[in-house]
Amino acid sequence: MKGLPVLSLLLWMCAVYFVGIYIFVGGFLLVRLEVNRTSTCGDVLEPRDESVDFCRAQPRFRRVVLLIIDALKIDFARFDPNNTAPRPYENKLPVLEKTVSSKPLQSRLYPFRADPPTTTMQRIKGFTTGSLPTFVDVGNNFASSAILEDNLIHQLGQAGKRVVFMGDDTWESLFPKKFYRSLPFPSFNVKDLHTVDDGILRHLYTTMVGDDWDVLVAHFLGVDHCGHRFGPDHPAMAEKLTQMDGVIRSVIDRLQNDTLLVVMGDHGMTDTGDHGGESVKETDAAIFLYSPSPVFPGPPSPNELDVVPQTDLVPTLALLLGIPIPYSSVGQVLLPLFPSHKQPEGAVARLSQLEALWINAKQVNRFLETYSGMAKDIPPESLSRLKDEFAHLSSEYLTAVREGRSPSPQLTSSLQAYLTSVRDTCRSTWARFSPLKMAAGLVILAFACLMCFLLSELSLLLIRENGAGLKAPLVVALTAGVSIAAAQLLTQGYIDMVWCLAAGAFSSEILFFWRVRRLSTPTVLKNGTKGPKSSSWLTPGCLLVPSLLVPLLRCASLLSDSYVIAEGRVVTFLVFSLALYIPVHLNWDGLLLPPSHDPLKSAGLLPSPALSPSAVRKESGTLLACLGLLVGSLYLSLSFHSCREEQGSCQPSPFLSPLSRLQDSQMKNLHYILSVISLSLWTYLLRRCLCHYGNLNSTSGTVFTARWILPLLSVCLGLHWAVSATPEDSFRNLAELIRLAQLALPRAAFCLLGLGLCLIWLDPLTVFVKTRAAASARSSSLPPARYRASTGMSPQAELHHLIPQIYQRMRRSLDDGELSRDSEVDNRPAVEAYGLGTVYSAPVLLFCGLLGIGLLLLHPEGMALSFLLLMLEMGALLHIHASSTTLSSLHGAYSGGFNVPWTPVVLWALAATQFFHATGHLPTFPSIQWSAAFVGFPDGHTGTTLPASLVTLNTFASHILFAVGCPLLLFWPLVREVRGSRGRACGDEEEDAVMEMRLRENPQQFSSALLQLSTRYLFIHGAQVFASVCAAAILRRHLMVWKVFAPKLMFEASGFLVSSVFLLIGVTLVLRVDVAVGRWFKRLIPDTSR
Repeated sequence: MKGLPVLSLLLWMCAVYFVGIYIFVGGFLLVRLEVNRTSTCGDVLEPRDESVDFCRAQPRFRRVVLLIIDALKIDFARFDPNNTAPRPYENKLPVLEKTVSSKPLQSRLYPFRADPPTTTMQRIKGFTTGSLPTFVDVGNNFASSAILEDNLIHQLGQAGKRVVFMGDDTWESLFPKKFYRSLPFPSFNVKDLHTVDDGILRHLYTTMVGDDWDVLVAHFLGVDHCGHRFGPDHPAMAEKLTQMDGVIRSVIDRLQNDTLLVVMGDHGMTDTGDHGGESVKETDAAIFLYSPSPVFPGPPSPNELDVVPQTDLVPTLALLLGIPIPYSSVGQVLLPLFPSHKQPEGAVARLSQLEALWINAKQVNRFLETYSGMAKDIPPESLSRLKDEFAHLSSEYLTAVREGRSPSPQLTSSLQAYLTSVRDTCRSTWARFSPLKMAAGLVILAFACLMCFLLSELSLLLIRENGAGLKAPLVVALTAGVSIAAAQLLTQGYIDMVWCLAAGAFSSEILFFWRVRRLSTPTVLKNGTKGPKSSSWLTPGCLLVPSLLVPLLRCASLLSDSYVIAEGRVVTFLVFSLALYIPVHLNWDGLLLPPSHDPLKSAGLLPSPALSPSAVRKESGTLLACLGLLVGSLYLSLSFHSCREEQGSCQPSPFLSPLSRLQDSQMKNLHYILSVISLSLWTYLLRRCLCHYGNLNSTSGTVFTARWILPLLSVCLGLHWAVSATPEDSFRNLAELIRLAQLALPRAAFCLLGLGLCLIWLDPLTVFVKTRAAASARSSSLPPARYRASTGMSPQAELHHLIPQIYQRMRRSLDDGELSRDSEVDNRPAVEAYGLGTVYSAPVLLFCGLLGIGLLLLHPEGMALSFLLLMLEMGALLHIHASSTTLSSLHGAYSGGFNVPWTPVVLWALAATQFFHATGHLPTFPSIQWSAAFVGFPDGHTGTTLPASLVTLNTFASHILFAVGCPLLLFWPLVREVRGSRGRACGDEEEDAVMEMRLRENPQQFSSALLQLSTRYLFIHGAQVFASVCAAAILRRHLMVWKVFAPKLMFEASGFLVSSVFLLIGVTLVLRVDVAVGRWFKRLIPDTSR
């Protein structure tokens, strides 16, 4: 088998796809331009002619206590005295409503609306800089980098104010060396509800009574972690909120008159405790303002704010503390905190609402002018309108100040409208696109899809070239990339790797198309006639078939937000429809039922059918039974779907919740029993399949893995589920033992998984060899069957799966009678090899099954049933494909190749997407199951690589399993081969079913079929990525682009990357088995007989 050309072509194909995705994403998800300028105390912000040091005036407040309760949604903060049966998250913070109602001049409670993405790092950026983070920033949530833009922490330090921080260590990475004193605590372990909060409480009150601070920031994480671990509707949430209520009461009791208390949430949470998106439940947090001295002019009025944007906190705190508003802030001051009438000149403490708005508007206009001079993404008409509006307002206000009269009452509302308009304009235009990069990425991806399709259809021709067709494109790509780099270095003085990669990928694609054009040109034969065109398959009739129309329809539908929202059910329907097409098509061709009796065939005047009627009935029955199993699996898999915010009344599957969240003991026990039964069936079915085909008889590493490591891994997983479901408050005497088990069991499972996968890779053969002395006397008319491979130990299996000869040369030699009688009666032993008929598929099947259990470890326990359905669906698809292949051989027109048709490949690729949804995932960031990062690591991680890898394995588990198992589509028709089903001429003796040994007899066709299968699978996923890219590019100004299309692009691209990597792993495993089989035959077969 030509393994190197196959692997090289696949690597090149994947690399071209990766480059196209990288270039497009680089143009689509650019971060907005940051203005690295800072405000200073000497800026002329007040309406005076002379320059005034803004920071020297006495501020309204000398101190601020900022209590951030992570994920404090507004529903948690409200109190309803009429609610007699509150849920665990309701009515647990009575101090807020009680204070607001009893002290209306000193306190307020508002909804505090965040801008998406609602992840902690982006929210901290938002309420410290006053700017609007962009979509791509969500990727940095767990790799926080220092904030370079002007911000409140920097301004406080510049003004000489001492900022003390305690809590979430994310602040340390965002503001390194910016705090007067810092007490960070690890934040990444979402299962830890108490470490951060308890650490803060050990220092909070002693710090407050001291005099070595001006601003105290405390960031609590218990509520957020409780939501991630248990959800909001859990007794643990009630305990956490009650604790926070006590904290707020204690802080209020210790406040001085010149201190402002701000209690706020950075974001909300969904009903499942997640966040990151832009639903109201995720964006609406709470903010509570209080001071012992009067702050507000009166009780809350009907005209007061309904919602406070988070960016508005920045200019408000800046002016109340007497520091400049950060340069890039687009927030608006909270007017209720400032007096409505004009105050005597001099003190910032006495800024009126109009004066505060003027300072705010002038700062925003200054930023707008600076930003528009550096970047050109704000539409010119909007920019001109905003400048004219500010000029008019500025003129009106300054004229009134110079003339000593009061400005018109409408000026306040006009300034508010101006600030709101600036923020809305920035929000709508700060999705900076690079049209050139987007276009380059689109072109490269479009050509990559076409190239992948051509590669699948010309696989045999390219394999015959022995990979020579790859050398020229690689050389051209390297030359083009180096040339572009040299040109950039000479003209610009630096190298932009994006365009070097684009030039290399594009040039290699063009050269490939040129070579295909040459291959498509008809060749002139020796007799002077033209040979057939190799592009005869490129006709509309061949391309517009249901197996290709289904993925085309799916790709077209990705431009619809409604389809993306309902993708899980739609893909399930597509899998069902295409699977139903197989028996309908067979029946249309008259292949599903045995042919009717024909007297001409009985008389020998016409060729007999390739299969007997009983064999046809058996295969048809198998196909229909597997179709029923497939339909049942599809229907049951819908019970494991999660819900998007846009799906309204949809209820997420109860199996998505970990057992630790369930409070009903009976329900918890039922879920655990179902999970253990599903895990046991997974293990039993996998071992039963291997045993049925005789692959558990040898002593190889792969067999050891199947016999011992597989069941041990299942036991570890079952025990881990039991330990994880144990409540923290039970078995207190065994608390340390339970904690040790939570650490040791998953790590032991990881070790067993790694050991098993390594053993399969190092020793993949599952062949058991038995030798016996040859008979002394043989018939002289028939040569002996020296090499026999069986699938089981029973005589019936030995007879049914007999492999008379291994290599084609030996077959020809026997047929031609080249072996002499002397060689027939020699004393060499005959060899029986058990499991040889499934020598390729067995290690791939075990590798896939073992990996599936490892991936299940990263999912909630209830997903075990979904994983079992995944295995059953994979088996059903394989058997449907094998049976349809066998029935299709009724033509007697079997060509001898091993090519896999488009239909099973499309079904296999669609099933990967279907089970992405059936394992509880969605193409949205709130649906990411972050808890996977802490399986085996309950105390968290020191870096981000390992947790990111675990979360990726969890998210794309279905893509991984179907990609690794993709070669099974090539092997399974051979595994279930029926004697004589591969076609024979009339009068030929019936051929034995040699199963996968046919691949050894035709190494070139084996290589071609493996390459074709892999490129077809890549093409389906690549076409889906291209469709997502087109949707994001065409609809980049669509209302739902950041809510639907951009996340879908990110997940589709990530799924393609993961699928490509694991497809390469699966193909490489097949090549590794082929090398091992070759070495085994070299040791087994004497030189004289090879």
